[in-house]
Amino acid sequence: VDEHCYVYGFLPASAGCEGATPIGFCAHMDTSDEASGENVRAMIHENYDGSDVVLGESGRVLSVERFPFLPELAGETLITTDGTTLLGADDKAGIAEIMTALQEIAERKLPHGPIWICFTPDEEIGEGTDYIDLEHFAPTFAYTVDGGDVNAIEYECFNAASANIVIHGLSVHPGDAKDKMINAQNVAWELHSMLPRLMRPEHTEGYEGFYHLTEMRGRTEEAILSYIIRDHDRARFEEKKQYMQAVCDRINVLYGAGTAELTMKDSYYNMREKIEPHMELIEIARVAIQSQGLQPIDVPIRGGTDGARLSYEGIPCPNLGTGGFNFHGVFECITVERMEKATGVLLEIVRAFSERR
Repeated sequence: VDEHCYVYGFLPASAGCEGATPIGFCAHMDTSDEASGENVRAMIHENYDGSDVVLGESGRVLSVERFPFLPELAGETLITTDGTTLLGADDKAGIAEIMTALQEIAERKLPHGPIWICFTPDEEIGEGTDYIDLEHFAPTFAYTVDGGDVNAIEYECFNAASANIVIHGLSVHPGDAKDKMINAQNVAWELHSMLPRLMRPEHTEGYEGFYHLTEMRGRTEEAILSYIIRDHDRARFEEKKQYMQAVCDRINVLYGAGTAELTMKDSYYNMREKIEPHMELIEIARVAIQSQGLQPIDVPIRGGTDGARLSYEGIPCPNLGTGGFNFHGVFECITVERMEKATGVLLEIVRAFSERR
């Protein structure tokens, strides 16, 4: 464990596998701030019947109407929250699956090449690899274990940027405000309305990008808007950033220079271009998923992972599913059986790499 809260591990190759290609697994310790992660009271529903689940005494219901995939989990052991917190499966499930795989390797004395492990902080704010030490995590290839259902393979992600806008207003007593006051809050709403309404997360899917207002606060004198900007296509990503700049420029024309102060920062880029030269990683994952009796699917990530940043650091790193659903909210859930299958996928990947030189 280092001073930046990264946790590293290394398992030397077993006898006869010293020359195997080094593989790594990565997951993150932090959870989303969209709901509380404190005092989690998990509820375990054995032999779940696929119907609505009442989440404790919260008044919330994990309903089939809202989440139509639920009947597919019938017969499994479903884990939910009590409706008041996150479950934290994103990404504590990934950590548990990696550690269980390592435990099985040790207890069953399974053959394996060099295995590197890293658990990161701050992934949820796009800073999971900012201080990673690539001497302590130095595989040739890696997989993040930070996805949705267990049969998913993800090697495409968004290009991502953050945008922070400070609106500088002018406060005047409301009784004497005519033609003088500039209410920063009203200007902020005006700016937000200039962004395309149909390019919000709630109106997009698949490869469609978006502008997402993550936070808004203010008073008459000053207001602050925080956004994330996303698109799988690099050209459209750059266009979205340019449009954000154009909107701020328009506000400054309407209300005076310096009214809207924009700071944008790129967070990560689509990992696909770094994975495509190494598509054997995807084929190995497909075979591993099939070994668990599942049909693998390729899914574009509508988000990002530490693997995106690692891929650009020279460690091609696609993402694997954990078996969880509804991340970043109180309806988060996962099943024991899918976590067990995720562990099986990791063990099969380790076996495949133990034979690669």
